[in-house]
Amino acid sequence: MKGNTSPIAWLMRFALLSVAFFLVWHYWPTKKVESVQSADGSQIKFRTLGDHIEMYDKQQWIPFFVKGVNVGAALPGHDPGELPISKEKYLEWFKQIQELGANTIRVYTILTPVFYQALVEYNQRHADQPLYFIQGVWTPEDELIESKDAYLEAIYSEFQSEITYAVGAVYGTADIPERLGKATGSYRYNAGPYLLAWHIGTEWDPKMVQNTNDLHKDKTGFQGTHISAKPNASPFENWLAEMLDHLAVLESENGWKHPLTFTNWVTTDPLKHPGEVLVQEDMVSVDATRLNAHNWPAGYFASFHAYPYYPDFFLLDQTLMDMKDKDGTANTYLSYLTKLKAYHKDMPVMITEFGVPSSLGIGHLANKDRHQGGHDETQQGQINASLLQDIASAGMAGGIVFSWQDEWFKRTWNTMHFEIPQSRRKLWNNVLTNEQHFGLVAEMSGKAGTLQIDGDASDWQSLKEDEKRTLAGGYPGWKSIWMTHDEAYVYIAGELEQPFDPEREKLYFGVDTIPGGNRHAKELGGAKLDEGLETLIELGKDNESQVKIASNYDFHTRLYGNQYGMLKVKPEDMKDDSGIFNPWKLAVGLEQIPPDSTRYNPFQDVPAGMLKRGSTDPASADFNSLTMWQAKGSVVEMRIPWMLLGFTDPSSLQVMSYGEKDGKLAATTTQGIRLLPWIVQRSDGSVRGLVKDAGAEYPVSKLPAYTWPAWNKVQYVERLKKSYDLMKDAFHQIDDHVSQP
Repeated sequence: MKGNTSPIAWLMRFALLSVAFFLVWHYWPTKKVESVQSADGSQIKFRTLGDHIEMYDKQQWIPFFVKGVNVGAALPGHDPGELPISKEKYLEWFKQIQELGANTIRVYTILTPVFYQALVEYNQRHADQPLYFIQGVWTPEDELIESKDAYLEAIYSEFQSEITYAVGAVYGTADIPERLGKATGSYRYNAGPYLLAWHIGTEWDPKMVQNTNDLHKDKTGFQGTHISAKPNASPFENWLAEMLDHLAVLESENGWKHPLTFTNWVTTDPLKHPGEVLVQEDMVSVDATRLNAHNWPAGYFASFHAYPYYPDFFLLDQTLMDMKDKDGTANTYLSYLTKLKAYHKDMPVMITEFGVPSSLGIGHLANKDRHQGGHDETQQGQINASLLQDIASAGMAGGIVFSWQDEWFKRTWNTMHFEIPQSRRKLWNNVLTNEQHFGLVAEMSGKAGTLQIDGDASDWQSLKEDEKRTLAGGYPGWKSIWMTHDEAYVYIAGELEQPFDPEREKLYFGVDTIPGGNRHAKELGGAKLDEGLETLIELGKDNESQVKIASNYDFHTRLYGNQYGMLKVKPEDMKDDSGIFNPWKLAVGLEQIPPDSTRYNPFQDVPAGMLKRGSTDPASADFNSLTMWQAKGSVVEMRIPWMLLGFTDPSSLQVMSYGEKDGKLAATTTQGIRLLPWIVQRSDGSVRGLVKDAGAEYPVSKLPAYTWPAWNKVQYVERLKKSYDLMKDAFHQIDDHVSQP
């Protein structure tokens, strides 16, 4: 007689099988990752011992030097809160990161479920050499800066909630509801076995730390289950101890223990800096040595974001001039790291952010030319490699380079006032904003894969007809001129009637975007125009080729001169049609006056409009990532960054206006770009291309305008920078499993 099985019984069997499958699948990474069981039954893969980190491998504890990359959450055209990166992109990046020689990825915040899924799947396929990760937990940063009180209930509870979500995301047990600008979804992949450490917090605003300490003097003596504050810990350090302990308790429930740390940076380090000028940069400390880990065999360590150009004491502090490189020059970065390491005696110290950007724009000047910008990709790689060597030489527990990919949404202090509206910053790539170009992966504007600036205009033929424009009308000395654009540049190519010789002549291109500007100037010879020029492109010898800006339009001078009073401004320079074109400049240091500073420091700026001649073809011997123009024979090609032409947001056709709104610089909509080319002979100063009718004004207003539709979506091209190869060499020269001296 056949037995009958009820539908309920079949459902029960299916449910049990499903649960069994889930448990095997969920905990499979644990089976594939070697770890050791602590006395309380928790698994441990990494731990701190003395001043270094160790990894359990092949049934023994061995030193582990962290060689890592910081991976951001954004792609071009997106803010990080949109979390646009796909599983396929993560898998592609993981392969490149491992080939780089990195052993660790650091992420700042909870990412989408596909990140953890991709990491688990990638590591299961590379079980012999997995990529480990450091999980960050982001604080309510804006609220902290605004309220300047870490103990406010809304901030306190939100950060604890974020920690709870982060633990669930890592161990694949979280269901995070929809939250504006934050990751959401069901997390079912257990990435915990591949976790190296927890890294909570952000770079602390010193005024917030000081105010928290002043408001909550009673917040002392916190004693947690695993993390406690020592008697000398400040109220803010007690707050950090509470948050780390909350994390440790939650992680213990998942059967694992990992090393713990909190984010810190040079501004709130525990050292004193006699050479620091700005009071705020040395006003308060956040000291990792004032916290204590107990019943936590994975340990606890200090971590710092440390760049060689900020704060200013890296350039000014005489006490950091005590260590010399082989060439005899002082290495203030190495000296700082050595002092930082000495302070944290018998405790691991990891530099979890370091690096310089490959950008035209510069934000700060530094010792050994390790500036915040002004480097091509090769220079970026050379400097980053030298910084990594300094980190290893100082005995740090590891170094994590910033960053893996370029990030278009980023802002920089010396260009942010010129990006209007700021909400659209992610939709274009500002070559002057150095913060957008820290990556080892270049996220380049859309036509970078099509047009090479190399003096050969044949690649323009591959552009669709609606992507380029031949300028109508006759231009003496030129056979033809074309224009196009993308998210980073205006491109101009032309064919002269004879080969270009910078020793014999100069090429000029006047740019008109709005009413106003210079209708006469020395560069124009004796010609006068019916409509003024805002900017002027000059091509000649290497030290001459640049973009200049009309003096009354020059928003660098208007901001730091007229508004801030840090630059001397001549009244005649601010008149319409002044006849003066200024070199384009960027601020690299504000004027500092006591009591905000310990002594007077003058305003400082650097040239920003110089145009480098070379090739943008990475395969060319003349390749330079900062190349802006090239000429071969009678063909001239150039690409000009949008901001150098006065644009505050090319995606919505916004340019800087001549006026202000509510006392601030303001933008206005352009009807397009009118381009006026002419040629000046060096021998006699004669001008070709500006005379229409003798004695009459040149009709700039009648020139054809190059225009384009606004865009809300971007095209971009991704490739590994030259700095990737140099960092690859640097990473491979450091043994993962040897404690650095």
